[in-house]
Amino acid sequence: MLVIRSALLSLALAGTALADVPAPLETARVRAYQIAPGPLGATLSSFAMEAGIALSFLPALTEGLTSPGLSGNYSPRQAMSRLLAGSGLEAVLRNDGSYTLVLRQVTLSDTTVSGVEPRTNSLPPLYSGNQVATGGRLGMLGNTDIMDAPFSVSTYSAALIKDQQATTVGDVLERDSSVRSTGQTGGIVDSFFIRGFPVGEGNLGELAFDGVYGVASNYRVFTDYAERIEVVKGPGALLYGMAPNSAVGGVINIVPKRSLDEDLTRYTASYAQDAHWGNHLDISRRLGEARRLGVRINASVQNGDTVIDQQSRNIDIGALSLDYQGERLRTSLDLISQQETFDAASRPFLIDSDVAIPTAANGRTNVSQDWGWSRTRDKSALLSGEYDLTEALTVFAHAGGGKSAVARLSDQTPSIVNAAGDTSSIPGYYRFNVQRYTVDVGAWLRFDTGPISHRSTLQASRYRDELSRGIISGAPVLSNIYHPVNRPEPSIAKPDMPKVSASELSGVAIADTLSILDQRAQITLGLRQQRIQSSNYNNAGAVTSAYDDSQITPLFGVVLKPWEHVAFYYNALEGLSKGDVAPSNAANAGEVFAPYVSKQHEVGVKIDYGTFMSTLALFQIHKPSGELAAGRFSVQGQQRNRGLELSVSGEVTQGTRLLGGVTLLDARLTKTANAANQGNAPVGVPKVQANLWAEWDTPWVEGLTLTSGALYTARQYANQANTQQLDAWTRFDIGARFSTRIAEQPTTFRATVQNLFDRQYWSGVASYGAFSQGSPRTLSLSATVDF
Repeated sequence: MLVIRSALLSLALAGTALADVPAPLETARVRAYQIAPGPLGATLSSFAMEAGIALSFLPALTEGLTSPGLSGNYSPRQAMSRLLAGSGLEAVLRNDGSYTLVLRQVTLSDTTVSGVEPRTNSLPPLYSGNQVATGGRLGMLGNTDIMDAPFSVSTYSAALIKDQQATTVGDVLERDSSVRSTGQTGGIVDSFFIRGFPVGEGNLGELAFDGVYGVASNYRVFTDYAERIEVVKGPGALLYGMAPNSAVGGVINIVPKRSLDEDLTRYTASYAQDAHWGNHLDISRRLGEARRLGVRINASVQNGDTVIDQQSRNIDIGALSLDYQGERLRTSLDLISQQETFDAASRPFLIDSDVAIPTAANGRTNVSQDWGWSRTRDKSALLSGEYDLTEALTVFAHAGGGKSAVARLSDQTPSIVNAAGDTSSIPGYYRFNVQRYTVDVGAWLRFDTGPISHRSTLQASRYRDELSRGIISGAPVLSNIYHPVNRPEPSIAKPDMPKVSASELSGVAIADTLSILDQRAQITLGLRQQRIQSSNYNNAGAVTSAYDDSQITPLFGVVLKPWEHVAFYYNALEGLSKGDVAPSNAANAGEVFAPYVSKQHEVGVKIDYGTFMSTLALFQIHKPSGELAAGRFSVQGQQRNRGLELSVSGEVTQGTRLLGGVTLLDARLTKTANAANQGNAPVGVPKVQANLWAEWDTPWVEGLTLTSGALYTARQYANQANTQQLDAWTRFDIGARFSTRIAEQPTTFRATVQNLFDRQYWSGVASYGAFSQGSPRTLSLSATVDF
C-alpha cells in the first residue's frame, strides 16, 4: 500500500503558499534534526515532515526495519542516507519531483553483459508497486532482466501473494491473462492452460522449482514457501529441458523463500468461508560471521469446512531453507513436506457426446459423495550450489527430487448423461506413488571478443521418474449436478500398487547471449540435445513397451533497444513432447513414435514507463499429435495457436496500481484424422481471456487500500466437433487491506470477496474434455503481524 507522507503536500492542501515543486534532496539546505530512533517508516515520516520532502513508499518495504534516528546537522541527502543505512533501500526521484523508496539495485561489474547477474541466489529487484519483479530466472540462462529477455515473462512477488491471500500457485496465476486454470475449486489438483496448451494435467512435477523439474509437488504447489511465481511463456525445452508431461505453452517456475538480509518473524492468521482457519509462521535469520549463514522456516496449518457443500480440508506444510553466502561459494538446501486431506473433494465433469452442456450449478453444490476422501503427501529436497572460479566463470549444480503418495476413495470423474444434469460415476479406491530425481551441472562464462560481449552457458542434466499405481472400482453411483443425491458408501478393498512406468530425460545444452552497443542489441543462440527413455510395465513387472529416442531443440532470440525504455524482441524456439505408443485397440498396437516437436515464433515490444510497464506480443505455436483413425494409430493431427498478448503492471499514478492484460487466441485444428473436425477450435481454448486488477491507496485513511479485479473468459468447446460449448463468463472480486502498528508491531489486515455477485459458471475445460464449476462467492480474511 502506498502511503504519502509529505509535509509539503499537506501544507499545500491546507492552502499554505509553498513552492509548486518539492525541494530536491541535493539542493535543500543543511539543518538540524532531532529524530528519535525507532521503526524505519515512522522516522522517515518525521524526516519528510521536517525537511519538506515529498516521500512515498510501500509500508511493506519498511515493515520490521528500524532506524538509528538523526541527531545533528545534515543536508537532506545526508540525512536520508543515514536513515536508510543498512536497510537495503534507496530513495529514487520521480518525474513529479517527489521521492519513492525502492530496493537498492547493485551496479554490476564490467564483466557482466546482462541487466542482471545469472546467479540464482540473488533475486532481480521488484518493480514499482512491488507486485512484479524487474526480471526472472530463464532456466539454464539464470536471472535475466525482463527488458533483456527475448521472451514474454511475468514474475509475481511475495507482496502480491500475501495481499491476494493466495493459498496456491493457481490462485496467483489468476492475475495472468495468458493463463487459465482448468482445476476445480475444492479439487485435489491444479492444472493450467498457457497460450491455449495444457500444463500440469498429467502432474508428475510439471512445475519447475528454482529452475529445475522434479522437485515441485505432484498435485499442488502452495505459496507458503514461494517467494515468487514466474511464468515464461512459450515452449521452454532449451531453457529448462523437456517438461516431464510434455507441456509446450509455457513454464511455471517456483522461486523458493530464502533467508532475508533483515531478521523476520511473521505470523499470519486466516479465515475463509465457511469455517476454514489457517495459521502460518515465517521466520528468517542470518547467522555467523558476516551473517553468511541463512535460515528460513515456514510452517502452516489449515483446517475446517470449506465453502463447498459437505467438504472439509486440512493442510499441513513445513519448509526449511538453509543457505550460505560466501565471497565465491553460494549454496542452498530446500526441504519441503506437505500434506493435504479432503473430505468430499470436488471433481470435474465429463458429458455424453449427444448431450448439450447444461447451465452450471452454484459453485457451492457438490456432487461428490460425503463418504469420499483424498490424502496427498509430498516431500521434496533440492541442494544447489554456485562457485566463482574467476570473476568471469561460475560453475553451478543442482541435485534433488521429490516423492508423492496419493490415496483416495471417491467417485471418479462424473459424466453428465442428460440435459437435466443427471450424472453417473464409478467409485474407486485409487492409490499411486511417484518418485522423481533430478541432477544438473553447468557453467556460466562471461567474456568479450572485440566489441561483442558474451554470456555463455553450458549444462548437462538428467531427470527420472517412476510411477506405481493401483485402482479397484465399484458399482456406478447416480446423482445430479443441481440436486446431489447421497448414496451408501461402497465396500472397496485397498489396491496394490505395481510399477506401471518409468521415464528418463537427459541432455546437454549450450547457449550464448551476444551483445553490442552497450547491450542495446542482443542475440541469444542455443541448442539442447534431449534424450527420452520410457518404459511401461504390466502387473507382473514385465516391460510391455519401451521407448528410446532423442531430438535436438534450437533457440534463436533477438532483443533490440533503440531507446532507453523500449525493447523489441523476437524468438524462434521449440518444445518437445514424448512420442506416443499406439494403444492396445489399434491395429499397430505397441508401435513407438518419435518425439513431437512443437515450434513457436514470437515478436513483441516491451515498454518501461518508469513506474509502469507493458508488453505486447504476437505468437504462433504448432503442436503435432497422434490420433486413432480406421483402426490404426498414427501422427496426423496438428494444433495451431496464434495469439496476441498485452500485459500491464505497475503504478499508473501515485497510489494507484494496475495488473492485468488481454490475450486474443486464434486456435485451430489444422490437421485431424476426422476431416469434419479440421479447422475447428481445439478443446478448452477460448478466443478472448482478459484480466484487470486494481489497487488504490485511499487519501483519507492512511494505511487503507481498496482492491478490485475482473476476469473474463470467452466461450470454450468441450469436444473437437465443437458441438458442446461452455458459455463465456465474467467474475468480479473486491477487497481491502489496512496496514498499521499495534504495540509498535507492523500489522496488516486483509479482506477479499471472490465472485462478488455469486455467478454460476463453468470455469474451464481440460484438454481431455472435462470441465469444472466456477468458484462460488467466498469471503477470505487474514491478519499479519511482524514481531
